Amino acid sequence: MLHHLISRAALEHLADTTTFRRGEEYFSVGAVGRLRITDGKVTAKVKGTETYQVELRDDDGDLGYNCTCPRAEDDYFCKHCVAVGLKWLDECTAEGKSGAKSGKNKRRDPWRDIKEYLATQPAENLIELLLEVAERDDRLYQSLLLKAEISDDTGGGGNVTKAFRRAIDSAGRIEVFVDWRQVGTLTANIDEVADSLAELLKPDTAGMLVELAEYAIERVESALQHVDDSNGEIGEIVYRLGDLHHTACAMSRPEPAALAERLFRLETTLPFSLCSFDARTYRNVLGKLGLQRYRELAEAEWRKIRPRNEKDAYDGHRATITRIMERLAEAGGNIDELVAIKAKDLSSGYRYLDIAEIWAKAGQPDKALEWAERGLKAIPERPDDRLRDFLVAAYLKRKRNDEALQLTWIQFDERPCLENFQKLHHVAGKLGIWPAQRERALTEIAEIGAQEATTTSRWKSKPSAPNFSLRVEIALWEKDLDAAWAAANQGVCDRNLLIALAGKLEPSRPDDAVSLYRRVVPPIVEQTNSAAYEEAIKLIHKVAGLMKAQSRPQQFGDYLAELRSRFKPKRNFIKLLDRL
Repeated sequence: MLHHLISRAALEHLADTTTFRRGEEYFSVGAVGRLRITDGKVTAKVKGTETYQVELRDDDGDLGYNCTCPRAEDDYFCKHCVAVGLKWLDECTAEGKSGAKSGKNKRRDPWRDIKEYLATQPAENLIELLLEVAERDDRLYQSLLLKAEISDDTGGGGNVTKAFRRAIDSAGRIEVFVDWRQVGTLTANIDEVADSLAELLKPDTAGMLVELAEYAIERVESALQHVDDSNGEIGEIVYRLGDLHHTACAMSRPEPAALAERLFRLETTLPFSLCSFDARTYRNVLGKLGLQRYRELAEAEWRKIRPRNEKDAYDGHRATITRIMERLAEAGGNIDELVAIKAKDLSSGYRYLDIAEIWAKAGQPDKALEWAERGLKAIPERPDDRLRDFLVAAYLKRKRNDEALQLTWIQFDERPCLENFQKLHHVAGKLGIWPAQRERALTEIAEIGAQEATTTSRWKSKPSAPNFSLRVEIALWEKDLDAAWAAANQGVCDRNLLIALAGKLEPSRPDDAVSLYRRVVPPIVEQTNSAAYEEAIKLIHKVAGLMKAQSRPQQFGDYLAELRSRFKPKRNFIKLLDRL
């Protein structure tokens, strides 16, 4: 498929003009290393200010790409990708000419050639070749060293354990902070050790794997405190180690009480807790005795925890012990115990809601309502809308309609927005009184907008035009384009809403859509950055399409001339405009 995906036109399309030209320069000076072609992808190293790794691939019929340079991290098709694509085309052209002369068209598989060559070599030559590569490749060196130490074990496992521990220590050793650009080498080293550990997942070595997986997880999590693992690559390895540990425990069946103690320590001390070592996850392995010991340890810590109030700062240890106790209660199906655990932290309205939802799920609506109402009264200065929504639904079920409507209006009065307008629509609609409630809400929105426009302050010395953004947003939600258009032209309106309205108007009212697009383009360009310029160009494209459909090319030409004149100092924008 690469023959169909990689072409000069495709490379030019993915890269902008400047990037493509720089990619040509990189290719022409020989900055691209040897191409590797395997499994529908081509990879190569490109030497620039640093050496970058590039990959071009078949991505479900599209040309996918990766590069380790900062530009590609922002999802741009960078000059290094261009250079690799051009080298691929150059080699294909050369092979095509050679194949035409020899009557062959098929590209040779370099890996097959290498395999066939190695198959003819004596063992001593292969050993020498492998050692030469290991001197340059630290990952291969560590892998071979570990295998050599393991194979030398004659004492029943002691040397194997020591060898693996040394390998784990070496792979996770960090002397300075590792940022995202350098994390690849660290990831590769840890991944190599994880692969080797996976080979121990056998009945006779699973017990050893349990101990080593625990050691590896602790070491890697400790190292992660000094690593920018933004891509989550090392985290994925930790998850894999956790799966290995769980499977090895099921295979080897460690002594339950001792395992429970180790699991509890891991669950409460690891800095990131990427893997779950709680009793619920390991219940089948722990059995009755192990679960009992795990609960004893958890309850001993729980007794040290005091009730939390809203002024207390976050405590990570407290959160961990609380989570453990909650899961133990959930596993036992004891709702009273679960509520008692959660009731030790009633520092916010959401905490009351959490308990109310537990009772509701358990089929105890009266207890659920009681806890929700307690929460509303307990923290009146910081009400939680989720708690109030729960109460509104409960009141409607009990036909306490006035209370449901009043609580919904309180939310709207506190924060007039589309979300709370929709809540009013839902409640008033159920009660059959929406038209009157809608008029009240719209009147209140208009009054608030007028008041805000005339209000002055330290930061606003003069009255301003009223802001009709919320009115436009509501009209769009109600699919009332006439009301949205009227509101948009009465005063200030959020740019994104104007763009959304223009999109809705395109099919039936293209002139109005063009008017809105032309209204928002100048303030976007005034932001003076590449992203803003690209957004403006997309909108100008829309204007072009609408005017073309109406056979108005002259008007569009006048519009472009107006933009060029107005924004002449913004050279990067003018370049994009010229390309348009």
